[in-house]
Amino acid sequence: MIRHLTLLLLTMVLSGSLLASELTIGVPMHLKGASTFYISGRIGDMPASDFMVDTGSSYMTINEETLASLKLTEEPLYLRDLTGILANGDQMRVPVYAVSRVQLGETCLLEEVEVAVFPGNTRQILGLSVLLKAAPFVFSTDPPQLQLSNCSLTKTNTGDQTALVAGTDRLLTRR
Repeated sequence: MIRHLTLLLLTMVLSGSLLASELTIGVPMHLKGASTFYISGRIGDMPASDFMVDTGSSYMTINEETLASLKLTEEPLYLRDLTGILANGDQMRVPVYAVSRVQLGETCLLEEVEVAVFPGNTRQILGLSVLLKAAPFVFSTDPPQLQLSNCSLTKTNTGDQTALVAGTDRLLTRR
């Protein structure tokens, strides 16, 4: 049965009827007081952490502690400084880095993402610099989830097999 499904899926990909932009991945969100939604995500090889979903934020933001940890395992690329306007109207000058990959939820992988770095141990935000890479996207509150497109797919272990792995060019592999 799995072989038949694998063959069908592979045939659809090779025939061009299944494109990456047609794949939609649901990433669960959870509510944390004050009507703010968070998703679980990873930057590079770092452990998963929560990111507040903010469609009004131009950039994904990480804090200086996350940047310092990230520098231990990989080389984020400094791009520029920018002056941003915060929700309270204050201006803040922050550095912007490119990180090699960001994983949202269990399966959505985005590569070469720009992140703004805020001082100290501030809350981390999932903003438009990431969401637009996964566009079109849908923010749903019932059920609370982000529906993302244009993701590469990360490995999902299903017992003795590995299903749907990075990118549509390698849809199924076996151990």
